[in-house]
Amino acid sequence: MSGDRTDTELFDAYYFSHGCGRPYRRDKEWLEFFGSIADRIVSDIQPKTVLDAGCAMGFLVEALRERGVEAYGIDISEYAIDRVHEDVKEYCWVGSVTDPLPQSYDLIVCIEVLEHLQPGESQQAIANLCGHTDDILFSSTPYDYGEATHFNVQPPEYWAESLARLSYYRDVDFDASFITPWAARFRKRKESLSRLIREYERRYWELWKENSDLRVATVEMRNQLASHEETIKDRSALAEENRQRAEDLSAHLNSVLSSPSWRLMEKVQQMRLFVLPQGSRRERLFLPGLNRKPPR
Repeated sequence: MSGDRTDTELFDAYYFSHGCGRPYRRDKEWLEFFGSIADRIVSDIQPKTVLDAGCAMGFLVEALRERGVEAYGIDISEYAIDRVHEDVKEYCWVGSVTDPLPQSYDLIVCIEVLEHLQPGESQQAIANLCGHTDDILFSSTPYDYGEATHFNVQPPEYWAESLARLSYYRDVDFDASFITPWAARFRKRKESLSRLIREYERRYWELWKENSDLRVATVEMRNQLASHEETIKDRSALAEENRQRAEDLSAHLNSVLSSPSWRLMEKVQQMRLFVLPQGSRRERLFLPGLNRKPPR
């Protein structure tokens, strides 16, 4: 997404080729990404009118209009707006997110835009957007300091505080991670501070409990894995011991079979069988003990 600077040429072909993680252009991956966002907006929020503040090449505007939403887009980059699809070009225009907007909207989407503004400008933009909607779907990277046009990278609480000054608070029950892990939905609220604290505390407890349970499960799995590894180690040691014993017995047997005494015994046995064939009369005469019956 492009942001807002006086020098509109800052967001030119080079920026869209190198400043968005991967080349930002009309391809299957980008269209599917914004299509999935449009699906969630339509199913979960159901707005009739939407403004994409920082629309770049208008992919989200296009996707929303394909789904029957009256969507519009504004972006500071002439390069990007020139590349908006002809079907939605009349609904997108070059402009700053700090400029007055032509109307109010059920929802304003602002994805990876405000970090491109100077701090003072970003606060002007927030006030401007809040003046034209009660519902903002917001995302601003909390860590990408390396991108040359990121002039105001801030953690999520910075933006939450800025919006709270204007009575816009996070919808704690809305999961906006289908956009980015740090995305959130902020809505204008008229409830008392105590009611808002109650909601935040409820959600904090749910997340804390989930995190605690995951930690316990992780420790249990780690212990089970360690026990399993110990069992495998014991079995491996036993298998190695049995293998070594088998090798020793085999070596001993080979030693016995190759010894002179064993060869002599083999020759004596061969001579015995030749002189006294097994089961023969001579065997019974010379070895009468073989014919004796056991005592009763």
